[in-house]
Amino acid sequence: MADTMQGLKRTHYCGSLREEHIGQTVVVSGWVQRNRDLGNLIFIDLRDRSGIVQLSFNDKTDRAIFEKASTVRSEYVLMAQGTVCARESANKDIPTGMVEIQVTDLRILAKSETPPFEITDSTNVKEDLRLKYRYLDLRRSELQNRIMTRHKIMKCVHDYFDDNGFIEVETPMMIKSTPEGARDYLVPSRIHQGKFYALPQSPQLYKQLLMLAGYDRYMQIARCFRDEDLRADRQPEFTQIDLEMSFVDEEDVMTMNEGFIKRVFKEILNVDVQTPFRRIPYDEAMNRYGIDKPDTRFGLELVDLSDLLGGCEFKVFSGALANGGSVRGINVKGAASTLSRKEIDKLTDFCKTYKAKGLAFTRLTAEGESSSFEKFLKPEEVAAIRQRMGAEVGDVLLIVADKNSVVFDTLGALRNHLARKLNLIQPNTYDFLWVTDFPLFEYSEEEGRYMAKHHPFTSPKLDQLDRLENDKEHCYARAYDIIINGYEVGGGSIRINDPEVQTKMFHALGFTEEQAQERFGFLLNAFKYGVPPHGGMAYGLDRLVMILTGTENIRDVIAFPKVQNASELMTGCPDYVDTKDLDILSIAVVPPKEKEEKAE
Repeated sequence: MADTMQGLKRTHYCGSLREEHIGQTVVVSGWVQRNRDLGNLIFIDLRDRSGIVQLSFNDKTDRAIFEKASTVRSEYVLMAQGTVCARESANKDIPTGMVEIQVTDLRILAKSETPPFEITDSTNVKEDLRLKYRYLDLRRSELQNRIMTRHKIMKCVHDYFDDNGFIEVETPMMIKSTPEGARDYLVPSRIHQGKFYALPQSPQLYKQLLMLAGYDRYMQIARCFRDEDLRADRQPEFTQIDLEMSFVDEEDVMTMNEGFIKRVFKEILNVDVQTPFRRIPYDEAMNRYGIDKPDTRFGLELVDLSDLLGGCEFKVFSGALANGGSVRGINVKGAASTLSRKEIDKLTDFCKTYKAKGLAFTRLTAEGESSSFEKFLKPEEVAAIRQRMGAEVGDVLLIVADKNSVVFDTLGALRNHLARKLNLIQPNTYDFLWVTDFPLFEYSEEEGRYMAKHHPFTSPKLDQLDRLENDKEHCYARAYDIIINGYEVGGGSIRINDPEVQTKMFHALGFTEEQAQERFGFLLNAFKYGVPPHGGMAYGLDRLVMILTGTENIRDVIAFPKVQNASELMTGCPDYVDTKDLDILSIAVVPPKEKEEKAE
């Protein structure tokens, strides 16, 4: 049987002991990191969330305690009492490396089987195995530090917004489905047969209603859900820092949030952030960087070559231009020695994942020049391209020609890829900026119509209301995103508070009056009773924690994350449920094969 804690109470965390504790009697508890049995000496490294301390057993140790220590194995749970002493062989690599505990009482509280992988930060075990045994993975100090940093960030959120007069209000987790944007996760109702709740994609409508209700400044750390395809930095369930303010314009919201970023970086990293942040309009961000969340810590800006090539004989370029697209490129300065033809072929494959048909290139080396397209152009066209791109010996010119969305997606991703590959980003640097003046609409090929770029409640520019119906392509929003190191960390807008404008917006999105009333009737009815001007933001807490803890994997900052197919490997969810539970809900599950047969 395992020992008990009777008569002992923990006095210190393992990682808290220092030289000033020498001579004190302490009680520590935790998991065994390592056991070194040297015959007449036994050393046990005991670990808890604060760090590691060495337990020492020698010829002066009670024999029963010594014998018990010899049976200890990795991941056993121990409680130990003893005297803090100076360590003979100091270990300057750990904070407790100058001291050890000479043990006088040892309790084995739980034994452990050999874990499926070693609990160390240097583990190179596949992530799927670590996620299957996530409770063991979470014992690693690297992950524990990230989870504890997340806690500190959340505390900073509460403190900052409370200091600035915000009221925390919880909004419902089961709401009305209002399809517009990502797919909802649906929850069937047992009481209201055939009806469904939706899990919130955000508290958007509720926080606007709180402004209407007079709460003036609202915030919430809110759980949100979206049934969409996953990426490395996306999860089906995620956490937002959500806020809304009344009687404000863009400047008020942006200033408040710059203050928050300044405070959280100071408290967590002791980094002084300079405000106000630089601002880049959406169109400029796309034209210069190919992406609406640019990382501007490095160059590789896009160069538009379209006006130089309209009449060229190279069909890849002229064809793209004839179809309304563009020809754009980036100059990778001094990279000719690094980007060989073989490496450029790999970059071509990379570009094809973004639907580009290919990647045109020119390599300029001291030994000579090579190009995939220049032989198809006139000398003056080649010269014009090189001049426009500032080409010099040693450079590599990379060019994409296609419709604008493909060109921007491809080059935006390529410049980020090259920056990492070529180590163009200075480590431990932070790049803060706002992207403003987003399009109000974006055209969906799948839907065959214009949809809201952000959501249907975003206010248009006040001088562009006449474009809602007739010029959606050039209608811009009072919207803003905050970008840190190429990540969209947060975004928001000034909302529509005029019922007439909101009705026009729904109409511009293709909703009939009946459809708008059916989906958003409660909001439209509320708008009859006096809506203050208001706006707000929502941060992706997970992304913010990623940046502040220096990881690019969102799963590293979530205790129990999902994987790429939205499943959780540890518990095995999602899973089947009993037929009787489905019968109660009047739900029948149709196997995929049977669905296909019915469709045919």
